[in-house]
Amino acid sequence: MTTATKQVEAKIKRDVFRHVEAELYAYPFRKKEITRLREEILYPFDERPEDVNIVKGKNSVRRPGDPTAKKAIALVSHTRLHHLERVVDAIDEVYARLPDPKREFVRLKYWTHPQRLTAVGICQELGISDRTYSRWRSQIISQIAEILGWN
Repeated sequence: MTTATKQVEAKIKRDVFRHVEAELYAYPFRKKEITRLREEILYPFDERPEDVNIVKGKNSVRRPGDPTAKKAIALVSHTRLHHLERVVDAIDEVYARLPDPKREFVRLKYWTHPQRLTAVGICQELGISDRTYSRWRSQIISQIAEILGWN
């Protein structure tokens, strides 16, 4: 393996690391976005006002429809919604398996807004070394990337 190939692999890993970490930071917003998208699909806004003067008789054109099936298909086939749900589910799965100190680490590092603590502050808050901080961060991000198949 040439050094150029090694550098490309290292860059890919670094990019994946950064991407997963960005998803961790955005996790609370992703959950809100999923809710918004679902609401948008299930209850679409229709700008056309219903005309009360139209009388539908036997000869009027009627198209039978299945609005429930249409909504179900829209929910299942919505690409962005599916992607967001995959990422959120992976984060939820990893977070659920973490012991309490690591859960607190994730909460302080990624989900406390604004990020009031630096890496040193988080280490002091949790009583861990900077090496443990780096190791936990790498482990958590690697586990999420593995579940998503991004590694």
